[in-house]
This record gives sequence, structure tokens and C-alpha cells, in this order.
Amino acid sequence: MLCSEIVDILDKQSPPEYALDWDNVGLLVGRKNKDIKKLLLVVDVTKKVCEYAIENHFDMIVSHHPMIFKSVKKVNDSSVIGEKILSLAEAGICYYAMHTNFDTRGGMGKEAANILGLKNVEVLDETLNGEGIGEIGLAKKVYSLYEYAQVVKEKFDLKNVMIFGNRETKVEKIAISPGSGKSVIPVAIKKNADCLVTGDIGHHDGIDAVEAGLTVIDASHYGIEKIFMTYMYNYLKDFLTDVDMEILDVGEPFEVV
Repeated sequence: MLCSEIVDILDKQSPPEYALDWDNVGLLVGRKNKDIKKLLLVVDVTKKVCEYAIENHFDMIVSHHPMIFKSVKKVNDSSVIGEKILSLAEAGICYYAMHTNFDTRGGMGKEAANILGLKNVEVLDETLNGEGIGEIGLAKKVYSLYEYAQVVKEKFDLKNVMIFGNRETKVEKIAISPGSGKSVIPVAIKKNADCLVTGDIGHHDGIDAVEAGLTVIDASHYGIEKIFMTYMYNYLKDFLTDVDMEILDVGEPFEVV
């Protein structure tokens, strides 16, 4: 199957126009007429991912986070980004990223809410045509914040989460924003959420949220967004019948010690 055909399938699932203005999605490296026989699904394109893709003869990488965010004025081996671009291009590997278009029009928030079993779900922060970032709904019952943290750990297969707020606080109305969700704190508060499940919550963000009446469970940026890989595998397998697909779960970029 040609790269261009796979791009069309991906673009239909999460149209690029649903990406936020600051984002960079789509085919970032490679030729559209490349014949794709092996495809790798990842969250981030790290040097380890590039090396794995090259060593195992993959033709295409599809990631959630774009490897290239800002303008690249020079593509050479004097920078990490330049080195990764060069390594993929020299190996003939196409690289496609689907980020906030997947977060909004795609399946990230809805799938995360589904995994948690939330009821009466609606978009948390609408951005375009009724779609948007995150979801908000009701948990199956009223939990303490500590109890719900255990639910999040179990559902997303996590060793650790951080909680902001008193562990005995009762929570039922849950907002979830996979990835970095500090920007949706005001929206979650406005919609009377009891708890926001997200990642990348800083010291002051957590304090301010709790003082405004919102508890937070920080499940890390990768901890929830890793669901991208399985979701996309299940979506693509019906279309890419002649393409070998593989998920590469490299895990959290940090370790709690």
C-alpha cells in the first residue's frame, strides 16, 4: 500500500483541520509514493524509536506527538531533531503525526472516557464543530479521591499517579483530558467537575485547582495517551490488510525512585 493511501485513511479518521493552530500534524517526513509494508505505531519518535524502526526495516512510523513542532531551519546532525529527520529520510522511512486532530476529532478523549466507564459523556472544551479537547461525565458511583485514583491506575495500567486535594474528598463528576491538561482546569471548574484526570500538572496549577474546588489526578502525559497506539492499531487493521503493524510501547520517559 502506498504511503499516500495510508495518509488518506488517517486524514479521514482525524482531519488535519481539527488540529489546533500551534500544532504540526500530517506527513512530516518521507515520500507519498513509498510502498508501505511495515508500519510502527508509537506515542513519541525518540532516537530509540528511530533506531528500532531502521534496524527492523519499517517503512512508516505513525506517532501521536509530532517530532517536529517548531520551524527547522537546518537539517543536519548537529541537533537531535536534525539527526532524527536525517536518519528516517536516509532509511526511506515515512513519518506521519496525528496530535490535536486526534485529541479533538479523533478518539483520544472519547476512548479515555470509555475506558473509565464514564456515563452521560460530553466534550469538555469544544474547539470546532462540536468536537474538542477532553470529555466530562459521571463515574459509576461516588468515590473518594483516593479510591478514584486507584481506578485510574487500574484502568490505564499505571504504577503511580499524583493526587491534588484531600484524599477523602468525594468525586463523581469526572473530567478527563489526556496529555497535558492544565489549560482545561478553568473549563473543568466552570462545568462543575469534581475531579480532573490529566497529566503535566505543576505545583501552582494543582494548588489553584484545589482552592477553586477541583481535585486533580495526574496520571502523567504518557500514562493516558499511550492508548493512542492500541486505538490506532484496531482502527487501521481493517484497512491495512497487507501491511504488518506493530506497537512500540517505550514507557514513561521518567522513573519514580
